Amino acid sequence: MRRIFVSLLAGIALAVFGTPAVAQAAGPNPVVFVHGYMGSASNWSSAMTQFRLNGYADSQLYAFEYDWSQSNKQSAAELAGFVDHVRAETGADKVDIVNHSMGGLVSRWYMKELGGHEQVGHWASLAGANQGTTAASSCLQYASCREMTPGSDFEERLNSGDWTPGASEYATWYSACDGVIIPYTNTRVLGADNNRTTCTTHLGFLSDTSVLGDVIDFLES
Repeated sequence: MRRIFVSLLAGIALAVFGTPAVAQAAGPNPVVFVHGYMGSASNWSSAMTQFRLNGYADSQLYAFEYDWSQSNKQSAAELAGFVDHVRAETGADKVDIVNHSMGGLVSRWYMKELGGHEQVGHWASLAGANQGTTAASSCLQYASCREMTPGSDFEERLNSGDWTPGASEYATWYSACDGVIIPYTNTRVLGADNNRTTCTTHLGFLSDTSVLGDVIDFLES
């Protein structure tokens, strides 16, 4: 029904003004969720429910899925194509990105190295591996984990110069109870609004209603 309504609006604009018009999405930006290591799009089911309860429509919520074992650079390139698809489908100028764990690396590489910051309004990182984690030493057979190791060439490049490029708004949420991002403060990003939660486990961030409520407030700010 929403797509029919948008099509009707575009048709009216064409008839009145005589030039093609692209209907822009009303309300907040569409949200692209980016999962982490060993994750999938299904990780975001609880978060999407919370977003719906706060007024988001299904047509505004998109979960990006990728091969978590491949290089984060490749995943970032695929994310770029996914964001372009979302923008084309919704008519939105920008999207907001919510990421978890290694999804922080994928989305930051897209924004910093591939120019994605121009298409992103807000970037929210839940327990992101933004400065790496020593836990990655247990999975070095995968390119993604080698890049997620603190001090890797990937991390050094990502965390040099401007960590938060462009006009995008950046925020992180991290916790001493994380248990996977070691040290847990490695979620923090220089130049971002870094928020420490009382005690949230690594996977707990995906369904913590208090944290998700703060994320929604941030996206709507």
